[in-house]
Parts: sequence; C-alpha cells; structure tokens
Amino acid sequence: MLYKDKRVRTNNYIRAPHVRLISSNGDMIGIKPTYEALNMARAAGLDLVEISPSANPPVCKIMDYSKYLYEQEKQEKENRKKQKENVLKEIRINPRIGPNDLDTKIRHMEEFLKDGDKVRVTVIFHGREMQHKEIGEEILNKVTAKLSEVGELDGRKISLGNRLSIMLKPKAKKEQK
Repeated sequence: MLYKDKRVRTNNYIRAPHVRLISSNGDMIGIKPTYEALNMARAAGLDLVEISPSANPPVCKIMDYSKYLYEQEKQEKENRKKQKENVLKEIRINPRIGPNDLDTKIRHMEEFLKDGDKVRVTVIFHGREMQHKEIGEEILNKVTAKLSEVGELDGRKISLGNRLSIMLKPKAKKEQK
C-alpha cells in the first residue's frame, strides 16, 4: 500500500519495537512486539495503523487503512461545511443616488448582514463632488441608522482619496432575537 499520509504510520513504517495493540473490534490486546502485531494484522487481512505515536509505547490498531482515510476525509469535509467563512461584501454608492435606489441597496445590505457577512459601504466621489463630502457622510449615517437592527458599525469612517467608506458587521445572534 502507498504511504499517503505522512502523519499516520502504517504496517512496515511503524518503527517502535513494541506497540500497545487494539483489535479491529476495539478490544485492548495489550503490549506486543511490532512484528507480532503486524503478523496479526496480516492474518486478519487488515492493516496495522499507528493511532497515537506520542504514547509510550505507541498505540496501534488493526483496521482497514483505506476505510480509515475515507472516514477522516469525510469528517474533515463535514467540519469544513460547518465552518462559516467570513465574507466581505462591498456596496458602492454615488453621492447623487436617488432615495429609492438607496433603499434598494440598503435591502441588499440587510440580506448580507442577515447571512452573517460583513458589508463595506463606499461612497465614491467624482470631480467637483469632492468639495461636498458632507453629502457622503449623510448617506453613510442614513445607512447606519436604517441597518442598526441587523448590523453595527465596525470601526470608523475611512476617507481615502475620492472614497468615503464604513464597515458594518452583523449583530450577535442573541441581540437579533
């Protein structure tokens, strides 16, 4: 069998002279010489897998190694599914945005926040609009006020060049109920 996973030693790759052996059905057999444990595994048509290499002597189990790898992979996949990755969504707004368009963007932001994503709201100024940054600040204040039920301000307003932006993060689940 190919030696796929370097963290888990199997069969002839186990270097300890003695191992604590567990049978395929989970019964503790006891401390055996490695060659004897390997012979028992081969007689059963299974592999000798090192479960706990740091123990003294190492703990080995007689099992089907490919099935073990499959179950490990399945478990990792399940863990990745449960782990929610924080996603940052960005909404860009022009300072001349109409009230209905702003309401639509706010509804989108609300959905993102309910899904648990962070939202960056950016007001982009063009040309002479830069002289009226207070309009952009008013828009950002409106957005923050309307989304106060589902989201909260994360940090402060950031002004970079022709952009003015804020970050919103979803409120904790307990607070939303």
